[in-house]
Amino acid sequence: MAKIKQIYQFIQEDLWRRTHWEYDSRGVRIRDGILKTLILCVRGFIDKGLNKRANALTYSLMFAIVPLLAVILAIARGFGFADILEQQLNQSFLGETDVIPTIMEFVDRYLETAQGGAFIGIGLLILLWAVYSFFLDVETSFNDIWNVRKSRSKLRQLVTYLAILFLIPVLIIVSAGLTIFLQSAHALLPLHNELTWLHSWVTHFVPFFTAWVIFSWMYAAIPNTRVRPLAALLPGFLMGTLFQALQLLSIRIIVLLSRTSIVYGAFASFPILLMWLQWSCLLMLIGAELSFAIQNNEMFEYEQDIASISRRYHDFLGLYLLRSIIERFCEDASPLSAHQLAAQNNIPLRLTNDVLQRLVDTGILREVYLEGNEDKTYQPAMDIPLITIGKVLTRQDAFGQEDFLRNTPPQMQNFWTRYCRLRDQHNTLNAVRVDEI
Repeated sequence: MAKIKQIYQFIQEDLWRRTHWEYDSRGVRIRDGILKTLILCVRGFIDKGLNKRANALTYSLMFAIVPLLAVILAIARGFGFADILEQQLNQSFLGETDVIPTIMEFVDRYLETAQGGAFIGIGLLILLWAVYSFFLDVETSFNDIWNVRKSRSKLRQLVTYLAILFLIPVLIIVSAGLTIFLQSAHALLPLHNELTWLHSWVTHFVPFFTAWVIFSWMYAAIPNTRVRPLAALLPGFLMGTLFQALQLLSIRIIVLLSRTSIVYGAFASFPILLMWLQWSCLLMLIGAELSFAIQNNEMFEYEQDIASISRRYHDFLGLYLLRSIIERFCEDASPLSAHQLAAQNNIPLRLTNDVLQRLVDTGILREVYLEGNEDKTYQPAMDIPLITIGKVLTRQDAFGQEDFLRNTPPQMQNFWTRYCRLRDQHNTLNAVRVDEI
């Protein structure tokens, strides 16, 4: 029992009460980083309701799957590779469900409708809007996972979504072309053992590689924030592998049901198709949560303590970091980023960002982007002699909405006026009783 309490204490508190820069052992730091990432993933799955989000995306994908395939097929036809794309679809999980002929019939009709709309371009706009709406739902889910409040501009969204749509058929066509090339070479040289082994290996590897690239690209491009390469590549590799494993499992289930099903009969593949779509969406969201956790596990250090931090200690940290920034400015040294200031003083990165952002919002500091460096740095926003403790505290006290209540009684308004006047005179506050204001 004592051991369980000790483990619980470590997971809940001790693990998070150590900054990234306080570790003496690199191995221990990596171990704790992995543990933090896994815990954050589980917490994110529960707190952010990823299962419900996956259900919503599945519903959206069911409406968008025909327009999506229509756009992808139109791109493939433009390059003259439509037959290869259809062949790859038939070899995938969708081909096992016997829905490809039906879907392709819908796609052909959709493209004919897009080309022959009642007004020029109306059909094409409807098609693109269906695709855009699905990707917008995906981006909204990714931004919520990353705690990003502002979406990218409509132009950037369009460019990103089109890039993904072009990437998918290009990867499929390239992988199919490589497979066909190896098959042709193998047919010409059937006795070459090394070529036989290479053909077998590439044939199994190419679908995984395609999935890795697509998932990694999504995790890097869709969230409206800068995602580090490791935070995109590692989840892309894991989720791409699980996606291919899910395809193989779904194919096995369909084959089994086609032999033994007496409930759904000819419709046995449709519940499996829905399950496959739902699990694919869930894997995509779990990968996004993993990407967020890998990049931001440092942001959750001292999380419980930061949530209950006193105002005085918050002011102290702000003044201390402000003094460090002023000293570097006076010495004509290059300004530091939040990450550098946090590492230099063993302060949690999340708390450092909060303190610095408050000083920027109140006009005490300004953000500076150095050439060749994507991280923003900080410098004083006014003359050094004007930056007094009183001015810093007064601006922070007054930051935000004030005096917004309507129909307040006169005595309340008078109290507010007298309080503001006394609040600006910090030295007099200790001598004034509340009932004297």
